[in-house]
Amino acid sequence: MKNQKIIIGISSAVLILAFVVGASFYKKNQAKQISFLAQENIEVFIRDHSPTMGSEQPAAVIVEFLDPECESCRRFYPIVKQIIAEHPGKIKLVIRYTPLHKNSKFAVRILEAARQQGKFWETLQLLFEKQPLWGDHHQPRPELIWDFLPQLGLDIEKIKQDMDNPAIEKIMQLDMADAVQLKVRGTPTFFINGKALESFGEEPLRAAVLEAINN
Repeated sequence: MKNQKIIIGISSAVLILAFVVGASFYKKNQAKQISFLAQENIEVFIRDHSPTMGSEQPAAVIVEFLDPECESCRRFYPIVKQIIAEHPGKIKLVIRYTPLHKNSKFAVRILEAARQQGKFWETLQLLFEKQPLWGDHHQPRPELIWDFLPQLGLDIEKIKQDMDNPAIEKIMQLDMADAVQLKVRGTPTFFINGKALESFGEEPLRAAVLEAINN
C-alpha cells in the first residue's frame, strides 16, 4: 500500500510537471503568435477592412502602407511576396492604402471593386505590372487600366458600379488617418509586428521579418 501511494505520488508529480511545462510552452508559443495583435493600438495597424494575405497565426505581421501608383511599391511587391514564400505559415501581410499620387484613388477604387469579385490580389499584381503604362508620372493614362482588367475575368460593368461605393472613400480616409498617426511620410512604409523599419530597404525588411520570426 505504501509503495502504491509513492507510485501514485510520483505519477501525480510527473503529470503536474508535464502540465506546467506544457502550459508554459503553450503560453510562450501563444505569446509569440499574438504579441503583435495584443497591442492596445492594434486597430491603427489593422482595420477590419484591411486586405490580408498569409498565415492566420503568424510569427511576423507585415503591415504595408502602399500606393498603387508608387514606383517603389511596385519594386517591393515581388520582394514581399518572396519573403512570404520563403517562410511558409509564419507571415501575414496587411495592406493599407496611402494614395498620395494623382491617380491613386482611382486605382484603389478599382482594387476594392475587384475585391468584391474575389480578385483583389490578382488586380493588385496587374496594376503593379502595368504601372509604367497607366501610372507614368510624366504622362499618366489611368484609363488604360480598363484595357488590362478583362484578362482577369472580371465583370467590368460591375467594377464600374462598385468602385463608386462611398464606403471605399471612407476606407481610404481611415487608412490615411492611421498613416498620419503612425507618421508615415512615404510609400511603401513597413511595420513588422508594430515596429517601423529602422532604415528603408530590402535587407532591413528581411532582417526585421527574420527577427520577428525567431523571437
